[in-house]
Amino acid sequence: MIDQTQNPKDLLGLPIQLPCGASLKNRLIKSAMSDSLGDGEGNPTSDQMRLYERWAEGGAALSLIGEVQTEPHHPEKPGNLVLMPGVDMPAMQELARRGSTNGAQIWPQLGHAGALSHLPISRPKGPSPLDVEGLQCEGMSLEDIRELPGFYARAAKLAKDAGFGGVQIHAGHGFLLSQFLSPLFNKRTDAYGGSVEERFRIIQEVLDEVRAVVGTSFPIGIKINSTDKLRGGLTEDDALKVVRILDQTSVDLIDISGGTYFPGAASSSDGRSSGPYFLEFSRRAKELTSIPVMATGGFRTRDQVHAAFETDSVDAVGLARTMVLNPSLANTWLCDDSGDPDFPVFVSPPHGGVTAWYSMRLTALGQDNENQFDMTPALAVERYEKRDAQRCDKWRKRFPKSSNRS
Repeated sequence: MIDQTQNPKDLLGLPIQLPCGASLKNRLIKSAMSDSLGDGEGNPTSDQMRLYERWAEGGAALSLIGEVQTEPHHPEKPGNLVLMPGVDMPAMQELARRGSTNGAQIWPQLGHAGALSHLPISRPKGPSPLDVEGLQCEGMSLEDIRELPGFYARAAKLAKDAGFGGVQIHAGHGFLLSQFLSPLFNKRTDAYGGSVEERFRIIQEVLDEVRAVVGTSFPIGIKINSTDKLRGGLTEDDALKVVRILDQTSVDLIDISGGTYFPGAASSSDGRSSGPYFLEFSRRAKELTSIPVMATGGFRTRDQVHAAFETDSVDAVGLARTMVLNPSLANTWLCDDSGDPDFPVFVSPPHGGVTAWYSMRLTALGQDNENQFDMTPALAVERYEKRDAQRCDKWRKRFPKSSNRS
């Protein structure tokens, strides 16, 4: 609980004490994004190292590396990192070291894309078979499900060995663990489907096994949806039940977001909302748990962040595109009276163009070249897709079973 009598400016600079005993130096977190800066073989690149170093230098308390895979057979994109035996450990260690400068922390977000696995390098699998327009996948066997906790635990142990400060388990945005939580995508009739508690079962097993291998003092966060924003998907009432269950676990930080990347689903980040998306839910969630709660999505100004703290809706805020526009935003907001970034306005961008534009700007940041970055969304899509195609070739050579694993 934050002391609401403090000056709003000072609230942002307060440290967060996590249940495991670790702390974050302030309340401004660079939330997870799929930066697509891996080398196509699951390893970090120099551009990626520099990118996270810049956020650390810029004052962020924590940076989360989005979409770090626990195994190579179900990736979100070929630019993902993979934490598994055979990884370039010196490169991982350098990424962890550079992302931890200036008193910051850097955590990989551990995930599995499930039904959203990238088709050119995967055969998608989810909790249940799907065959809808734009999306088909196989259903997972019990053996597939029972392998998952071990994959996550192995990845978490490698993250700890590499020097990362913690891990985040990805159970949001329509990826595999989020699919298990959603009644729209989880039609199982065994122990892993049915009630909220049963749909949560695999997440509980993942958390338990990760905690067993990393110890009691290593931070474990989790990202969950407040809602899938899909008819028949996860509702806010069910998501609040998930928060109640999480309160009985050893999780150290609950990251609230929402929406999915399923074909045809509305994207929160590409909307025109002028304010944070999930504050009302995070306020309700904070009433149900003693675990610190952060909200990610839609924060564009420091006044919005101040308001979130003043209403006791969050313990921390997650900033993604806002910190892509200004990687030193945390320092700016902690020290100055102004400094809100100017968001670009795109007229009729192509499908995926806005996301591609921000992704390509991440590359420019990693090359210290953002002042020369001048790309339309259409050109961003073209270059992003060309780069992905090249990395798919590398991925298939490095992980030859990824596209045909049964």
